[in-house]
Amino acid sequence: MNQTNFAKQLRKNMTEAEKRLWFHLRAYRLNGKRFRRQQPLGPYIVDFIHFGSKIIVEADGSQHHQSETDQVRDEWLRSRGYKVLRFWNHDILKQLDVVLSVIYEAVEEGGE
Repeated sequence: MNQTNFAKQLRKNMTEAEKRLWFHLRAYRLNGKRFRRQQPLGPYIVDFIHFGSKIIVEADGSQHHQSETDQVRDEWLRSRGYKVLRFWNHDILKQLDVVLSVIYEAVEEGGE
């Protein structure tokens, strides 16, 4: 399956944490900023991205705990000027206001 089709599949099968986060990031709801979800970027697909500030937001489940693959991926993204914010699904579900605050601050620091 190519990246575009895989990204479409991921959009259709979002986790509960991704759905809740997307509700607040979509349609310019976070201070008028436009995010995209399940966006192909180089060899990867990122959960959420704000291109103007080069902020990537990842919603992680337990499979990401100390993942070497994620470390390599994050290094690749950082080498291209992106800042990667990772949040555990549990934190998104239980402390969404804190998560949104961190994202908001990062986007504001990143410009645009």
